[in-house]
Amino acid sequence: MSKNTQDKELHRGLEERHITLMSLGAAIGVGLFLGSATAIKMAGPGILAGYAFSGLIMFFIMRALGEMAIQKPVAGSFSRYARDYLGPLAGYITGWNYWFLWVVTCMAEITAIGIYMEYWFPTVPRWIWALAALVMMAAINFLAVKAYGELEFWFALIKIITIIAMIAIGAGMIIFGLGNGGIATGIKNLWEHGGFFPNGIKGVLLSLQMVMFAYLGIEMIGVTAGEVKNPEKSLSKAIDTVFWRILLFYVGALFVIMSIYPWEEIGTKGSPFVLTFEKIGIPGAAGIINFVVLTAALSSCNSGIFSTARMLFNLAEYGEAPRNFGKVTKNGVPGIAVLASAGALLIGVILNYIVPAKVFTWVTSIATFGAIWTWAVILLSQIRYRKTLNQGEVKALKYKMPLFPFTSYLSLAFLAFVIALMAYSPDTRIALVIGPLFLVFLVVVYYLKGFHKREMLESNVKKRII
Repeated sequence: MSKNTQDKELHRGLEERHITLMSLGAAIGVGLFLGSATAIKMAGPGILAGYAFSGLIMFFIMRALGEMAIQKPVAGSFSRYARDYLGPLAGYITGWNYWFLWVVTCMAEITAIGIYMEYWFPTVPRWIWALAALVMMAAINFLAVKAYGELEFWFALIKIITIIAMIAIGAGMIIFGLGNGGIATGIKNLWEHGGFFPNGIKGVLLSLQMVMFAYLGIEMIGVTAGEVKNPEKSLSKAIDTVFWRILLFYVGALFVIMSIYPWEEIGTKGSPFVLTFEKIGIPGAAGIINFVVLTAALSSCNSGIFSTARMLFNLAEYGEAPRNFGKVTKNGVPGIAVLASAGALLIGVILNYIVPAKVFTWVTSIATFGAIWTWAVILLSQIRYRKTLNQGEVKALKYKMPLFPFTSYLSLAFLAFVIALMAYSPDTRIALVIGPLFLVFLVVVYYLKGFHKREMLESNVKKRII
């Protein structure tokens, strides 16, 4: 393991509340506030079933990650586990792929920021706001990790409180007629406009790409493992609570929205969040919600730059990224890695300048492909990890994957199915061109740079020592 020598290491400054809110912040972004309207158009109320089942699969993936992360909490997380249990090439590809997917995801976030800012400044081009957001988020990532975690905690809290308030107010409308003249709306809108599955099961299936994009970010808990004060306690609790909270926020919020408004109207009369608050007479509801969704996109982008920098740091440790990416500032932050990720995000600013109408659909589908690779690697690593353990070691595991191995293989099959669906839809097919091309590019670089020879040499040295 030819690690580069570094003057400093990452600081373990993150606490349980930080990583819980950071993961919520990463996952509750444009997938809920902007992407859900697209998914609802495809599936109608049946989208609830899509979010619920996909959420269950994500729970299994997170438990698989937790099983390894609690036993071996390291920076780089699943990239390191892929290296240890699937081989050096898998670790290399997974690390760079995760960097790529978060760069692309952040492009979606800064695109959304440009869209939201048009509400207040309709004459200013989107790309200007995208650039401003990128500069601000990069600057925040130079803070000490504890300060960064604190800021992200409050960022995430704003949108979480808003979602809870909307669910509570919506429930008041449904049950007591709050804001509707005392006439309870009930939940009949869920089936009175073409049924619960107005576009059939096909509509739900075609929406799964956007649904899975919405869950992207939950796995960031694993990336924080190298900077958590008490990994065993904090990671296990965060993994379990984050899943249930995100499921509540997505399924709960969309259940309320589609109960109050016919699903065909959602996305055609402005944000359903704005409509809900306006209906009970809150002045300036549109401005308030626009501010909240703006902070949601900023928060998710913030988490993305954090993740990409840590992945570059891990790759630099193994000599598979420029050595400078492994250097940290006095605050314990991989500063050059932060700048490199922010620099790559300038492509998103350029796309907002060239093709503002297409950029969101393109980048979300490409990011989903990258996420599915990451989740599949987590599952495959966990399966191989279990094979390295004897019965006594399995019993001694502090945090186990439930119903193993059935749940691991079920989750892998589901991920493969989503990839097949992406091939079916013309709008998402671009991801199956860009994603695999990037993976092929990584493999070519791996062999051209001679990383495979270095790994073979180190393996032979280890054998001789043994």
